[in-house]
Amino acid sequence: MTAFLAPVFRTWRWPLIALLASLAMLASAHAFERLAYFLPCQLCLRQREVYWAAAAMAVTGLVLWNFRQNRRFLVAFNVMLALVFLTGAVVAVYHSGVEWRWWPAPTGCVDGPVDVMSIDMGGLDERTATASCLDAPFRILGLSMAGWNALASIVLAAFSFIAATKALPKDLA
Repeated sequence: MTAFLAPVFRTWRWPLIALLASLAMLASAHAFERLAYFLPCQLCLRQREVYWAAAAMAVTGLVLWNFRQNRRFLVAFNVMLALVFLTGAVVAVYHSGVEWRWWPAPTGCVDGPVDVMSIDMGGLDERTATASCLDAPFRILGLSMAGWNALASIVLAAFSFIAATKALPKDLA
C-alpha cells in the first residue's frame, strides 16, 4: 500500500487531498446542520474551526509550492498540517469526553437538548438557541459525531506525518 501511495505523499498531492478532506468534513457538518437540523454546540463549532484552518493552510501551502518547489518546505508544511489535524483530534476527544460525562462541559454549554421544531428560523443568521455539548444527537457503533471526527482527525494527522517523512530530501532521509 505504501508503494501505491508514495507518489501521493512525496509531492503537492497530499496537501490537495488534505484540503479536499477538510472541505468534505466541513460540508458534511453543514449538511447535518442545514438538512437534518442538528444545531451545532460550541464544541462542534470549535471542531469546524480546525478544518477551516487546515483548508486555509492547505491553500496557502499549494500556492507557495507553485513559487518555490522545495522538499524541505513540503516537509515543514506537512508537519504543520499534521499538528493542525492533531489539534482537531484533541478538541474532538474533549467533546466526546464531555458527551460521555468523563469531564465537565465548558461554561456556556446548554444543559439539555434543544427542540429544533420550536426554534424561530425567520432569520437564519440570528439564531439564539444552541445545542447542548452534553448530548450526542446519535451514535454509530458507539461513537458520536465528535468521536468519528476524532478518528478522522487522527487519520489525517497520521497521513500528514507520513507525507512529511516521504517528502524528505534524499540527503536528509
